[in-house]
Amino acid sequence: MLNRLRAGVLGANDGIVSVSAMLLGMVGAGAEDSVVVTAGIASTIAGAMSMALGEYVSVSAQRDTERMLIDKERGELRDMPVEEHGELVGILRGYGISSETAEAAAGEIGKSDPLRVHLKLELGLDHNDLVSPWNAALASALSFLVGAVLPMLAIILSPDVAEPAVITAVTLVALGATGAISATIAGTDRLRSVVRLVTGGAAGLAVTYGVGLLFGTAI
Repeated sequence: MLNRLRAGVLGANDGIVSVSAMLLGMVGAGAEDSVVVTAGIASTIAGAMSMALGEYVSVSAQRDTERMLIDKERGELRDMPVEEHGELVGILRGYGISSETAEAAAGEIGKSDPLRVHLKLELGLDHNDLVSPWNAALASALSFLVGAVLPMLAIILSPDVAEPAVITAVTLVALGATGAISATIAGTDRLRSVVRLVTGGAAGLAVTYGVGLLFGTAI
């Protein structure tokens, strides 16, 4: 659950930064408002689709690997029960359990649901809770859209003269918020996470706005 929440926050960050940077580049180049908004909408849709596709492919590969490992473990339990029993005893002993208790526990496990326990202890897998490519793709796309909405609202609602400042302010505040949220979820230092995200975001916005100004002047 925590990993999914963290992935959602990261997806929102992508939406915030990529769309904001694109909009600032367009504004810096002197594009008309209608062109900037159209490009922003196109960038939002394309980014969400790209995030969804990338996540679907990545998680599908992970799911295929998990299924392969489950089939492999099932075959080993069927064809090499003695070796697998000894392996489980060794794992249990590694947790500080005595040899006698580990032997007894492994024997009991072998009579109930050995596959589930072997997968959990050896590989950290739960064969009843495999990752879902579709869920991951949908979550990634939605989180990107949520992040992209903020700079899009900023460009639509702000007056022309204030567009760069408003987009920048909205982006940095949003990045600060997501940095604090992701650090809280991960249990890491919030200030460091906020500073890292805000600094990186500010640098990205400055570069794209500068490139827009340069190309706008050249054209």
